[in-house]
Amino acid sequence: MIFSKLLEKIEALDTTSISEERKAVLQPLVDYIQTKINTNTTINLNFICTHNSRRSHLSQAWAQVVGSYYGVRDLYCYSAGTEATALFPVAAKTLENSGFEVEKLSNENNPVYALKYAEVKHPIIGFSKTIDSKFNPTSGFAAIMTCSSADEGCPFVPGSEKRIPITFEDPKAFDNTPQQLEKYDERSTQIATEMKYVFSEIKL
Repeated sequence: MIFSKLLEKIEALDTTSISEERKAVLQPLVDYIQTKINTNTTINLNFICTHNSRRSHLSQAWAQVVGSYYGVRDLYCYSAGTEATALFPVAAKTLENSGFEVEKLSNENNPVYALKYAEVKHPIIGFSKTIDSKFNPTSGFAAIMTCSSADEGCPFVPGSEKRIPITFEDPKAFDNTPQQLEKYDERSTQIATEMKYVFSEIKL
């Protein structure tokens, strides 16, 4: 069972706020997931950003939990960057505020986090890694480009069977400002809402 605070957050997300233009951007991801379900094939989604520090992790976490909420099986969500830095602490804190149980498992420059969303599900493992990381699938996955610079700089993602640009504004612009937490929550909520829309369109 998904943690109750997280469940409340998901149920409160308003997918009617998504524009028709944005739904058209999300449709290739809907189609990809639906094809995998129709052919009874594992669904591997790798969310890619430049630094694998903010948007890609938020997308990975929300896609995994919302997919679980809708009962999608054999769904595995990953994230990567064109370069590795670290999962930004405010991004992790934003997920914690939404109801994830966040545990920092290591303390080096690129720490590893466990993002737990349900009592009996494996936690999502969050840390910054590059596209060729052995931690991620090397074939049979969709590469979802969550930032425009990664989208432009990475026209080809090795091993991906589909490349889907779904870009988000970077909350990094508000780092160390009074609006930081508010803007991270705003971006996290947008990503969660759009993932809810995607999975609500899936026919099991």
